[in-house]
Amino acid sequence: MAKSTIKDLDLKGKRVFIRVDFNVPVSNGVVSDDNRIVSALPTINYALEQGAKVILASHRGRPKGEGFEEEYSMKPIYLRLKNEFGENVFYTEKVIGEEVVSKSLDLKEGQILLIENLRFEKGEKKSDLEFAKELRKLADLYVNDAFGTCHRKDASVYVLPTLFDKPVAGFLVEKEIHYFETILANPEKPYVAILGGAKVSDKIPVIENLINKVDSILIGGAMAYTFLKARDIEIGKSILEMDMVELAGELMKKADKKGVKILLPVDHVITDKIEDGKVEITLDEKIPEGFMGVDIGPETIVKYKEELKDAKTVVWNGPMGIFEIDRFSAGTVAIANAIAESECTSIIGGGDSAAAVRKAGVFEKISHVSTGGGASLEYLAGKKLPGIEVLADK
Repeated sequence: MAKSTIKDLDLKGKRVFIRVDFNVPVSNGVVSDDNRIVSALPTINYALEQGAKVILASHRGRPKGEGFEEEYSMKPIYLRLKNEFGENVFYTEKVIGEEVVSKSLDLKEGQILLIENLRFEKGEKKSDLEFAKELRKLADLYVNDAFGTCHRKDASVYVLPTLFDKPVAGFLVEKEIHYFETILANPEKPYVAILGGAKVSDKIPVIENLINKVDSILIGGAMAYTFLKARDIEIGKSILEMDMVELAGELMKKADKKGVKILLPVDHVITDKIEDGKVEITLDEKIPEGFMGVDIGPETIVKYKEELKDAKTVVWNGPMGIFEIDRFSAGTVAIANAIAESECTSIIGGGDSAAAVRKAGVFEKISHVSTGGGASLEYLAGKKLPGIEVLADK
């Protein structure tokens, strides 16, 4: 599915609405992780170089949708952008209205206007056409570079693009489409998927889709305990989705019939309580009563690394344990290193997995680290993303 990109537009002298994903963490009024801002810079810089007048719009957090809320303001993002673009970036405390339109019309070529949090207006989350029409007044052209929101039908992502003759993708969205559609549609084999995180229920559509494509699936994180339970293996007081046990069993049978290996942990790092608890390593896949699994064990690491050694394509979504706590992070870090050391095309599905490769110090060695956790899950489940579907085809 080839989509038109910002390079297919004549930007000179035009007001260009770029939907970005600047939903970034802020601490004491300062952006504490600017990865999403940095990821959007190639598109923004290209537009400026071509003589565009850029209007940047994003949501941040989950405000009530009833007007300005200091906690979710875009002011810290404005300050970060000033470091990048100096006096050429402006900011408005409003999202829509005559004042914002006037500021957009006052922009000179090579200048930027950052508008306030889109979700301060209730119309954004409600896919409201009238709200989208107000945003339409701000620009002549539309670019979506917010992959992390493309699985939603928010007004700025799904409705607004339809009000332009040729809505296009920015470089970041173009790159995401390339990896998720081009690479995963025809992956080089062996193709290995690694799935972790807390919930089996979040990953069911993904597993069902991947069973038809991959050679093996390595399962870790809390979701592994539901799969182990489905094999009648004791899991102590580990996290369990009881209502998913039967389905986990069915998925393993389905994979078996397709000749797809589903690998589960053969040992675990366990503790009796997360904070200041006793930490042990099991001798096998069973977890004793009173203990919970918090990471894959050393034998599992060896087994999973062996499976990854000859892989040509690897997709990873979800950590192997509670990696935010150092003593429970060895499995996740080992998997990140194994992927980085292999010669595979590697795609990391955003969210915690992206944080994990950063923690392991191998971010730069990964082929593609997605900027959208939820959006990448939808892609891996074989679903179409609304925000991409509405963009113009090549």
